[in-house]
Order: sequence, then C-alpha cells, then structure tokens
Amino acid sequence: MKATSENTNDYLNGRGAQLNTDNKYLKNSITKEHIEGIDDWEITNEKTSFIIGSSKSIVNKVESPDVNMLYSLNPYQGCEHGCIYCYARNSHEYWGFSAGLDFERKIIVKQDAPELFKKFLEKKGWLASPITISGNTDCYQPCERKYKLTRQLLQIALEYKQPIFMITKNALILRDLDILQELAKYKLVSVFVSITSLDENLRQKLEPRTTTAKQRLKVIEQLSLANLPMGVMAAPMIPGLNNHEIPAILKESANAGAISAGYTVVRLNGSISKIFEDWLSKNFPDRFEKVWHQIQDCHHGNVNDSRFGTRMRGEGNFAQLMSNTFKLHCKINKLNLTRIELDSSQFKVPKAQMSLF
Repeated sequence: MKATSENTNDYLNGRGAQLNTDNKYLKNSITKEHIEGIDDWEITNEKTSFIIGSSKSIVNKVESPDVNMLYSLNPYQGCEHGCIYCYARNSHEYWGFSAGLDFERKIIVKQDAPELFKKFLEKKGWLASPITISGNTDCYQPCERKYKLTRQLLQIALEYKQPIFMITKNALILRDLDILQELAKYKLVSVFVSITSLDENLRQKLEPRTTTAKQRLKVIEQLSLANLPMGVMAAPMIPGLNNHEIPAILKESANAGAISAGYTVVRLNGSISKIFEDWLSKNFPDRFEKVWHQIQDCHHGNVNDSRFGTRMRGEGNFAQLMSNTFKLHCKINKLNLTRIELDSSQFKVPKAQMSLF
C-alpha cells in the first residue's frame, strides 16, 4: 500500500500527520499518483469535523499486561491533538477512516457515553475496579469544551463512588477541579499528565494541538494542591529526539507535585510507521537516519514490537540506557516510592434496592 501526501508543497501547520495512509479494511482508496494528470485537485487543510456516534458499550476490558489499567473508557474516537506517534491512530481504521489526517480531522463523539457508563456500572456483580478514562484517546481534547462528556462521566463516577484513573495532556482538566476534588476526598481519583518534551519547538511539531509543557506542569501543581495523587508519563521517548529530556521531565514534574512516574519507548505499529516516517523526513531531514535507526535498535531491527513485556520498553542498548536513566532519576526525585491505590469499597448504585440479607 502506498502512503500519499495530501500536500506536496506546503506543510500542514497545526497537524501532526501530513498524509492519509490507506485503510487496510477498505477495498478501494483514492490516491494522487500523477499531479500533472489531475485537474482541479483541491489541496486544503480541512477543518475538523465531528461525527455523532453510538456504541453498544463504552467500557472496555484491557487485555494487555503492559499497561497499568484493567478497564478503559473513551468518550471520543480520534483526537484533535494530532500527536504524530499516537498508538490509537490505527484504531481509526476500524471506523472506515485513515490513521493519518482523518484521525485528527474526523472525530467521533460518543454522545451516549454517560448513559452507557451508568448502564455498565449497574451490571450485576460489578466490583468497582478502577476504570481509566482516556486509555486510548484524550478525554480532554479541545472538543470536550463543547460536548462536556468527560465532565458528565466524572459526575457519574462521583455519584456511584466509582474509582477513576485519568491520563491527559490538556489543561482543560482544570475546568473540572470541583468534581475532581470531591472524588479525591473519597480516594476515588488519580491523574497522570503526559509530558513528551519540555522543548516548546519540539512539542509543537510532535503534538501540534496540545497545551504547552509549562501548562501541564501547572496542571500537576494545581491538582496536587487539591490532594489528588498525581503522576507523570514521560511518553513516548523517541531516541535522538527527546530521550535526553527524561531527567528534566521527572525533576520538573516532581517539583510540581507528582509522586508517581512512568515512561514508554516509541513503537510505530501498523500505519503509524508510514505516518511517522513521512513526518520525520519533513521535520528532521538532517536527523532522519539517526533517529530511525535508533528506534529500530530498540525493537530488534524493526520500528515496532508487538510482544507483551517488551513492546512498551524496547530492548537493546538505547532502550537499556533510557531504562537506567528513568530509574535513576525516579530515585533522585523520590518518585514511585508508594503505589497509588484507589478505594473500591464505597461503590454503590444510587437508589438501589437494599438487600434483605
């Protein structure tokens, strides 16, 4: 399959991907093979569109042992943030779209998410295991300002006393400080903030529609002051681009109030390989070969590793160096000294009929 650039002359500012890769689930696709043979091929940086979707369920059981979550909940599919490395891009193909620009420009809004969340929590035998909001795409991406699905989900979690983990890279989470504080009183919430780089120029290229690292540190600080157990995810680390920032990210996050930290090594699975390769060649042509080969060094000569246990951390010299650096600076900054635990014992379906036994 051939990855085709949507714009051969101008860089699409404000977008991570610069092309749409073919969708492996579709039999037909349209590509621009010969520019001179096509009349009136309009090249535009389309506005983001929002598609109201419906789902049979909203909470998914996570089978991967590599991530620290048992269940995930995602009110949006696709993400306006446009992070070039995002592992969730491939999931957009299930909806009939491309993992490239479509992932950033065609956002599916699961407007029935609150209703489905309540229905899930009221299932017989549910033991209130912690659910991670944003296990796939960011629940605080810009469209949350309009749709407020995440805020509704948090209100439901508070009503049912359902413990929640969250991960985000958007300062919009501070809008919901009132609910988060209430959840924290009952030990029902913990938040991880994702910080990929403290370098604003690199951040704008890697994650064009996210908030700045400075604002993310402010999120850690303000939520920590509100007694939320806070963590930082230095993820993903990309050899030759941002791996040298691990010490600074951990130090600044700890100073802001983080007590826990994690990291991952970039892996370019599925269509993300072509999308990232195109992006890297356009943004860092002088470093392309170095970065690409160092990513391969982390995955036994490939840019992706699907094996549980190694895919998120990588193997080889560069991966080991990142692991050692991460562990050392967690120790220096007193991170991960205690495990964050949430309380599932308070869960109760509101107005549920009391048992006679």
